[in-house]
Amino acid sequence: MTHALPWRPLALAAALLLPVGASAQETDPETGLIQAEGWEVVKANCTVCHSARLVTQNSGSRNHWEYLIRWMQETQGLWQFRPEMEATILDYLAEHYGPKEGARRPPLPRHLMPDNPYATGEGPG
Repeated sequence: MTHALPWRPLALAAALLLPVGASAQETDPETGLIQAEGWEVVKANCTVCHSARLVTQNSGSRNHWEYLIRWMQETQGLWQFRPEMEATILDYLAEHYGPKEGARRPPLPRHLMPDNPYATGEGPG
């Protein structure tokens, strides 16, 4: 004779309430960085100059993160990374702080836009 366990319906209900793709990724309590492969390298290199919040509140493709690294190297005094270290940083950032789906609102329709005071009379404006 099988007895239904009382927690099973609750566990099933809880699982159904999770958003699709939700995972139990742990974050570092000190920085808020997702604790996954490469996070300690990111913490050790990125939080020397700025808060990890600058990372966690942003997102971008691997190319975008690489662009930011180059900009920081050229203008902010960021050191050069060994190629394998840079690859680890970029892999981590692209995987865990990649482009967000649906993060921007759609553009406003033209009829809701104000007139452009600088319009030259050519094209929309």
